[in-house]
Amino acid sequence: MQNSNRRIFDSLVSRTKIYLVLIFVLLVVICILKPIMIIPSIVLFVLIIAYTYFANNKRKSEISQHLQDLTLNVNSAAKNSLIHSPFPLIILETDGNIIWRSTRYVSEFANEDMSIYIGDLLDSINKKIELQKDEKDKNIRENIRIGNNDYKVLGEFIKSGTIDRKKQSSKYMMILYFIDETEENKLKREYENSKNCIGIVMIDNYEETMLQLDTEERPQIIAEIEKSIYEWANRIDGILIKADRDRFVYIFDYKYLEKIKEDKFSILDTIKDITINNKVQVTLSIAISNDGETNKEKYKTAGAAMDVILGRGGDQATIRENEKYQFFGGRTTEFEKRTKVKARIVAHALEELIKESEQIMIMGHKNPDIDAIGSALGICRLAKSLDKKANIVASTEGLALKELVQSLSEDEEYKDVIINKEVAENQITPDTLLVVVDTNKADYVEMPELLDKTGKIAIIDHHRRSTEFIKDSILTFHEVYASSAAELVTEVLQYTEVQPKLTTLEAEALYAGIMMDTKNFTFKTGVRTFEAAAYLRRYGIDIIKVKKWFQTDLETYKKIMNIVERTEIIKDIIGISIYVSEDKDAGIVCAKAADELLTIGNITTSFVLGTTETGISISGRSVGEINVQLILEKMGGGGHSTVAGAQVTGKSIDEVKQELIQRIDEYFEETES
Repeated sequence: MQNSNRRIFDSLVSRTKIYLVLIFVLLVVICILKPIMIIPSIVLFVLIIAYTYFANNKRKSEISQHLQDLTLNVNSAAKNSLIHSPFPLIILETDGNIIWRSTRYVSEFANEDMSIYIGDLLDSINKKIELQKDEKDKNIRENIRIGNNDYKVLGEFIKSGTIDRKKQSSKYMMILYFIDETEENKLKREYENSKNCIGIVMIDNYEETMLQLDTEERPQIIAEIEKSIYEWANRIDGILIKADRDRFVYIFDYKYLEKIKEDKFSILDTIKDITINNKVQVTLSIAISNDGETNKEKYKTAGAAMDVILGRGGDQATIRENEKYQFFGGRTTEFEKRTKVKARIVAHALEELIKESEQIMIMGHKNPDIDAIGSALGICRLAKSLDKKANIVASTEGLALKELVQSLSEDEEYKDVIINKEVAENQITPDTLLVVVDTNKADYVEMPELLDKTGKIAIIDHHRRSTEFIKDSILTFHEVYASSAAELVTEVLQYTEVQPKLTTLEAEALYAGIMMDTKNFTFKTGVRTFEAAAYLRRYGIDIIKVKKWFQTDLETYKKIMNIVERTEIIKDIIGISIYVSEDKDAGIVCAKAADELLTIGNITTSFVLGTTETGISISGRSVGEINVQLILEKMGGGGHSTVAGAQVTGKSIDEVKQELIQRIDEYFEETES
């Protein structure tokens, strides 16, 4: 108050001094021109100074009184606003000491134990104060639920004093306003719940299923399927529309989505129970989306989610929300399709793409195995047959490829074909055709950077489709029923117009890829698997040579036996073990150990964990009773129901083991429910 008065008065005095100087100068000029005016001028100037002094003092007093009255009025209004605030208001210190509470605060929270809520608020605010060492952001914004109401807490903290001289830590004071947002939040929830969710329900392999039934049986099973679907949809207040023979569109309010999650899509099991004379088992695929502003956008994202489901083998459901997928079901083993139409179409399309491209690059997954390299060699031969330059981007170091790399090094044709990441990055152009084999995950390819450097990407893969599926590919041959990528590449080679002639080494590499992924033609082996193998055998494959590629040296075998010895059995049928040594070939050793565990009686599923240069590797194997892909998918991995893997970073091997056991428990809980 005094400082304010002083500033105003100083401003008045400054202007008065200027006027007095001007008057003094004028009087001096008059006195010089007329000396007789000296005495009158002095008297006049003294009178002016005296008047000025009197007037300034009076003005200063008036201004001071006016400002004082104004300040008192403002302070009174501020106090009244605080006391009679329409919002609950409290003034307190960071140590919990309450200085003052408004009457609205006392009345509104009379039936609540506010010490608990205030304690939680102070914990959050104190953490923010600790982070805000520079105190630039002093604002407080918190949300809290008190009783049945939601409140937004607003305020600002200011330093009020020092409470510890040694630590020089300060005590802060704050004013907190509690703004009731219960009705607003209720309206928001009602608005969100009224939004539409769009679902697509599809009968898997409808055409092939109908072909297996007699003509008189088809209407009966179709009616039973549709009845079950409509009954499931009618449990909530939604709309189900039949869009095609095998496709339905499902529209319902968002508020029912949680109920659908709790039901865990029981319709999947209901449909599988529908059989006629044990001829066929029917399955469904369901994709529901809440992503998108309009119904059209939601239908489009539901379609994308359905592509993911079909790429994972069908017989499951997914909910896409906030660009994330939640999967349900998926426990039925994929079955082999009977038609080769798609293989012929892909073969011709890939042939045309190669002809249109000046350069071809083939890339598999990180730490490539024989399936990835064998598939790459097959595509490389196709490109060479069309007189195109082709390179394979791969790191050929490691135990898995030792024998194959040795054989390739002795072949003059392949001396400069396999290139490293640096060479590939320098050579690739936007017009390069990049063929990705044995993986569909963008972050799992040998060199993810290459995906952004070309506009022409083709994918050949047999793994279940992941949510990190490579986008913007112009050609995709993705069949989860296939035993291996090598099987798919072999089919493509058979149906191209150029009919490439494989070398014995290339045929052996493709054959080895099939052998590896089928565990010597034991798992995921169908009619077409043997047809592909028979085609490759025509090139004079040396079976003994191929088997030697899979032989384990004595040192590695000792490591495997040590892993087997350390095995822990859970749930009577699952073996879990840890490879304690840090080894660049830990992934291969763990995979072989997981295979070995399945040869032990009563063990139907195995998991082996090992430490690699990039993190913790998990290899999962199953004879088919348990879907290891569903378990490891929750840990960021993928694969098939019988063969899967995962890579985990940022955790110790014991932490990963405990998480794995937790995921196994979740799998059994979901299965039992």
